[in-house]
Amino acid sequence: MRAKPSDAKLTGLFLDMLAAEQGAGPNTLDAYRRDLTDFSEFLSRAGHSFVDAETQVLRDYLGDLDARGFKSSSVARRLSAMRHLFRFLLNERIRAEDPAAILSGPKRGRGLPKVLSIADVDRMLTRAKEMSEAADVSPSQRLRALRFYCLLEVLYATGLRVSELVSLPRTAAKRDARMIVVRGKGDKERLVPLNEASRQAMADYLAATEAAKENKKGEKGSVAATKWLFPSFGESGHLTRQHFARDLKELAVASGLQARLVSPHVLRHAFASHLLHNGADLRIVQTLLGHTDISTTQIYTHVVEERLKSLVRDLHPLAEK
Repeated sequence: MRAKPSDAKLTGLFLDMLAAEQGAGPNTLDAYRRDLTDFSEFLSRAGHSFVDAETQVLRDYLGDLDARGFKSSSVARRLSAMRHLFRFLLNERIRAEDPAAILSGPKRGRGLPKVLSIADVDRMLTRAKEMSEAADVSPSQRLRALRFYCLLEVLYATGLRVSELVSLPRTAAKRDARMIVVRGKGDKERLVPLNEASRQAMADYLAATEAAKENKKGEKGSVAATKWLFPSFGESGHLTRQHFARDLKELAVASGLQARLVSPHVLRHAFASHLLHNGADLRIVQTLLGHTDISTTQIYTHVVEERLKSLVRDLHPLAEK
């Protein structure tokens, strides 16, 4: 009798399929791997595996997640991973049935994203610019401040995912570039426009990196010689998401904001919400954000609804004054 494949092997095959057929990126694959590893460990303690687990065991696992204090959104994500896995095992004829097909997830309302006001973002940008123009700092400190200000301007101007932002190639900062090509989820490319402030921040940062490169000419391992716009000595070769997020929270505090309310993703939400508030079409915002499905962008419809109410209130001839 042929031995049944291990959960670890099946997880690997499943992730290979996601990468090859659906273009899943490293962050998506890591999330699936973590979720399925936790699920596998639960099954192992119960004497089961991916190959023989029945629906009731899956329900027990969801109950265990709830007992461990997982939020409904996290439980729903785990359930989604399980459904994708068992559908894959069914399609590959590793299993004859799908035990997750009849499972129902926790009821949850889709929460509205935390959004900074335009005034809040302006305070952060002003503070970051002041830091980049400080006279009493070393060249390396000034370069770091210019890099951070550039990151902030580009993020708010484009609404990029933080992983897209930190991995921008150096070619994105071409002189007088009005648009940049962004490689997003599923390795899909999209064009995103830059505003004048972000172009100037890029130019100033690039000029500083070139000056630093000249000063360090001949030194080995200079990060200025890499292909990345925001290089580092780390394994990826570019600035990490975590590093930028930490700097952003420090800036929030320096700007009089609460650190817990500010993150790269919150600024991405601010970009989308502020565009919609000022009249942008939802489909255009969908394209700029790189959302494949308009339903993902529709989380911002509350902004559109508030704007429509405001228009009726302010412009309708019979509206109350």
